[in-house]
Amino acid sequence: MTNDIDQLATLVGQALRQKGRMLATAESCTGGGVARAVTEIAGSSGWFECGFITYSNASKTALVDVPPELIALHGAVSEEVAAAMARGALARGKAQAALSTTGVAGPDGGTPDKPVGTVCFGWALGGLVQTERVVFAGDRRAVREQTVAHALQGLLRILA
Repeated sequence: MTNDIDQLATLVGQALRQKGRMLATAESCTGGGVARAVTEIAGSSGWFECGFITYSNASKTALVDVPPELIALHGAVSEEVAAAMARGALARGKAQAALSTTGVAGPDGGTPDKPVGTVCFGWALGGLVQTERVVFAGDRRAVREQTVAHALQGLLRILA
């Protein structure tokens, strides 16, 4: 998976550089994994602005302005919160592109509505925000790796 993630991060960097945009991330379940993946790429300082690790609900509110009411209404693992995280990273990070991840990596924390492996994504580019909910299979490490790869793939889609 690491080689795939390196290739995706390289492609993301090329796309951002070509468009003259900077990236900010807001990550919960990946704990900075997306930021780590993109900063592994030489020259990433030319297109990566910053990353927010918003693991707790309080940090989602404090760092990227997710309204507490939104978390109370939809739960931290929701497309609504993922969208707010991406918008907040865009605004707070002074970037032109942002992505967010929030999910249940496991092995605990799953519910019937949101089983282990459930991840919600947000991608923001200018005024456009897209979200997606995916349920990945595997252990904690596999879920987190798949999440990083999917976040980068989604960003490539909206940059195209």
